[in-house]
Amino acid sequence: MKRKDFLKTVALGAGAVWAGTRPLGSLLAAGPGRFSAADIVTLGKTGLHTSRLACGTGTVGYNHGSRQTALGIKGLADLLWRGYDHGLRFFDAADAYGSHPHVAEALKRVPREKVTIMTKSWAREPNQMRADIDRYRKELNTDYIDLLMMHCLTEDHWTERFRPTMDVISEAQEKGLIRAHGCSCHKIEALREAAKSPWVQVILSRINPIGSHMDADPDTVKATLAEARASGKGIIGMKILGQGDLRTRQDEALKYALSLGVLDAFTIGAENAAEQDDLIHRIAAVNG
Repeated sequence: MKRKDFLKTVALGAGAVWAGTRPLGSLLAAGPGRFSAADIVTLGKTGLHTSRLACGTGTVGYNHGSRQTALGIKGLADLLWRGYDHGLRFFDAADAYGSHPHVAEALKRVPREKVTIMTKSWAREPNQMRADIDRYRKELNTDYIDLLMMHCLTEDHWTERFRPTMDVISEAQEKGLIRAHGCSCHKIEALREAAKSPWVQVILSRINPIGSHMDADPDTVKATLAEARASGKGIIGMKILGQGDLRTRQDEALKYALSLGVLDAFTIGAENAAEQDDLIHRIAAVNG
């Protein structure tokens, strides 16, 4: 499908859902006291500037698959490309989701320097991490990765246990192969360790108002993230909709995320153009 025809098709679909509202394009630039999915934010002290909303590719992502990669390489690449056209400059990938080829396809149609690519590695050994960094760059067809995360940390004292692996990541940053690094955590002890670690530059954390699929209750996680943010770390939220548990309470979940005061950005995986439009509209409707 040609670009013109593709945009026309998705616009018609979105119009059926949002008849009577302002055109999508008029919502992309937030006015005073308002939020926008396309707001350009800075991730802590990394120097990375990207959109408030990341295009997630890992809804129920595991074993090299997800609901987004089920769209096929062209299907997900078109969705990412469309997000870029609407101001979303942040593509959230992972080896575990199997989404590198899809992101690589999208990068054929957008300026590489205009988009932030985040990906994640399960490697816990230095040689594995070194191999992952090389392989990821090939799979993504890019010379550098903007943000590399150690994926799904649960171990206590992981910053001591995995120091050799962390050193490999630091060396890659020194060589310009990655621009920034951090971690995602799936246990409160690991999250607390990340908040205190000078090595961690960005944290990807599960956060929503009902504590669904989180490391601890919302207040505990918020306090930990506030500590991390105060030390200059970038904070990215995930599981904003509780992996679907807040699907019927999206406005509440988005307002909560935007009002926390600790998130620089957050990632949500739309599964089609209508869902992508819906997210953009809902974020724009939240008062700052």
